Amino acid sequence: MDLKLILVAFVGLLYSSYSQKEGNECISANAKYCGECIQAGAKCGWCSDPNFLKQGETVSSRCDELQSLVKRGCNKTFIENPVGRRKIVKNTEVTDRNKAPKNLKPEDITQVQPQKVRLTLRSGEPQAFELKFKRAEDYPIDLYYLMDLSFSMKDDLENVKNLGTSLMKEMSKITSDFRIGFGSFVEKTVMPYISTTPAKLLNPCTGDQNCTSPFSYKNVLPLTSDGSRFNNLVGVQQISGNLDSPEGGFDAIMQVAVCGEQIGWRNVTRLLVFSTDAGFHFAGDGKLGGIVLPNDGKCHLENNIYTMSHYYDYPSIAHLVQKLSDNNIQTIFAVTEEFQPVYQELKNLIPKSAVGTLSANSSNVINLIIDAYNSLSSEVILENSKLPEGVTIAYTSRCKNGVTNKGENGRKCSNISIGDEVHFNISITSKGCPKQGKPEVIKVKPLGFTEEVEITLNFICECDCHSKGIKNSPDCHFGNGTYECGACRCNEGRVGRNCECSSNDVATEDMDQTCRKDNGTDICSNNGECVCGTCECNKRENPEERYSGQFCECDNFNCDRSGGKLCGGHGRCECRKCICDPGWNGTACDCSLDESTCLAKNKQICNGRGRCECGACKCDDPKFQGATCETCPTCPGVCAEYKDCVECRAFGTGEKKETCEKECNDFTLTKVPTRDKLPQPNSEPYPVMHCKERDANDCWFYYTYAVTNSTEKVVHVVEEPECPTGPDIIPIVAGVVAGIVLIGLALLLIWKLLMIIHDRREFAKFEKEKMNAKWDTQENPIYKSPINQFQNPNYGRKGAVL
Repeated sequence: MDLKLILVAFVGLLYSSYSQKEGNECISANAKYCGECIQAGAKCGWCSDPNFLKQGETVSSRCDELQSLVKRGCNKTFIENPVGRRKIVKNTEVTDRNKAPKNLKPEDITQVQPQKVRLTLRSGEPQAFELKFKRAEDYPIDLYYLMDLSFSMKDDLENVKNLGTSLMKEMSKITSDFRIGFGSFVEKTVMPYISTTPAKLLNPCTGDQNCTSPFSYKNVLPLTSDGSRFNNLVGVQQISGNLDSPEGGFDAIMQVAVCGEQIGWRNVTRLLVFSTDAGFHFAGDGKLGGIVLPNDGKCHLENNIYTMSHYYDYPSIAHLVQKLSDNNIQTIFAVTEEFQPVYQELKNLIPKSAVGTLSANSSNVINLIIDAYNSLSSEVILENSKLPEGVTIAYTSRCKNGVTNKGENGRKCSNISIGDEVHFNISITSKGCPKQGKPEVIKVKPLGFTEEVEITLNFICECDCHSKGIKNSPDCHFGNGTYECGACRCNEGRVGRNCECSSNDVATEDMDQTCRKDNGTDICSNNGECVCGTCECNKRENPEERYSGQFCECDNFNCDRSGGKLCGGHGRCECRKCICDPGWNGTACDCSLDESTCLAKNKQICNGRGRCECGACKCDDPKFQGATCETCPTCPGVCAEYKDCVECRAFGTGEKKETCEKECNDFTLTKVPTRDKLPQPNSEPYPVMHCKERDANDCWFYYTYAVTNSTEKVVHVVEEPECPTGPDIIPIVAGVVAGIVLIGLALLLIWKLLMIIHDRREFAKFEKEKMNAKWDTQENPIYKSPINQFQNPNYGRKGAVL
């Protein structure tokens, strides 16, 4: 394949992938014909106007959201937009036993309404209808008792022997039409589940116990209304035995579910009571006995005995769920307390099932069945059959006491009593169209009930104009396509708006050359693809934005903007240039040509002090401001001009106090507590004039005058004027006296300090002179001491002789 073709395909794939994530679904579909367009979504429409497309636009540009098509100039009469429909085919009212005959047959009782619905689905457009459910009184019940007859259930069998008449007596309180049946099961008749020695096959029990031969499943008694017959047949049943602890109950449940004719199931409430004191084998366990074939889910009863247990594996849980649901069987697991947790988990996997704890000898089985039945019948759960590809279903329930649920909980209602009526809103949506496009049938029914709603789905896959198409039309290049819905639907192998090219010749050098504006530009300005020598421009995720032109060189979204709007909101963008509406000018159409907004009261443009630009005055002198250059807040004389009006409005004084309301109402006055609270020149985006004037009481008052950007005159005035006051004598006298006293004290302290300093100096001088008057007597050469001292030479010697 040509490298260029590969690149074009790759780019197209990337663009398509991106468009699917962003933008509207109609553009993302890249639809080539009307049927493909309407399948893209419920908001998508197709313009069949032959002259709708502009140069450079692809056929898929006909597919867009309805509002966008109208904005782009498609007349509503040319827009193809088929809608879905709903029709109730059969709508028999739910049975009211107070009004209906007493001896109604089961098939004449209606609990679900409507019974048949036909929906015509348009892709992405949901169609809904309401389902009504009413639990009928005295509704017939079939109950089949399936019992484990392994040796550990020996004492249980004794209590079940009288179950028939006792249970029928209790159930008569619920319904007058009750039937009961009985079946038993043990295990597969192969090793290692049972012993296959001849003796053990005859009597699998040990010691002197007399047991019957092992078997997989027996249909002992088909459903009957004769309770005595139930007691008699169950009374002659014998216990059997097996080797391992789990039992083959799943084989038995499968046969009970699928062998409706042998069991005798009617189209009424079907209950299966499964009684055991052990666990269960399931799919895969059969390999231990060399059984590898999966369970086929079919009936294999011969003479009421399951004959293929050695041939087919145990069924899986999912397989059982399917068969029980298909046959509207509600299961009650009556198990001993030891295995109650195991079967509780199994119950969570099987809808419309219940678990009851069986006493050690099954003495409570009747109460268990009654309680389980009441639990099951008080809840309604809707289920639907397999949906066609692309079809989804949603439920919303309106239960008792106004309780509403959605999602998965929208399928169910609980705590329903006999005669209660609940409603479900069922919404079905299709995405696209099935491959065959043929009608599909799905069914919705309450689990455990035979009644159902049959829903026939028809799909809108083509537009109405499709049937009017002209095959091999001359408008499609000598008959190379079908002309339908305003466009050519090309035959296989043909491409182009009019099917004028073969798909093998889409990309050639000669054709590419015709898609270039000149040799120095990209093919289709890099904004489109060259198809058959003609540029087909790319689409944007925003349906309002488009490429156009012979070479896709133009667009309607790359023009100048003003105020965040393309072309200021006063024009349209054509080929990257703004085409302004009348009365507007500029590259972004943001300049108004209307001068009426610049006209002053004196009928002059901007009061003769400026010029009108784009509908607003530009004052020649920066001192002037306002919409028409009418004010000069900083010009001399402004303070004097507004002095009397400010005085009369702020203080009620002045020359204009009598005419204040009449002559002084052209400005807004605001009082502030102090002068520092007045607006400052640099604190506002407009000029502020500070004024100081004297009022009638010879007091000074301060205010500011300004004209805001919205031409509003604003005055701020200090709420209290500054008035001159006379001298206060007492403080002055007190200050003078205090000053004199303080000065005297200061002088006295200074004198005292000087005296202290003088005395210290004199004393120091005296001490110095006193010291100078002393002399050293030992140094006087004239002085001679009058005392002579002599020492005895022998003083201090011992033994001295005198």
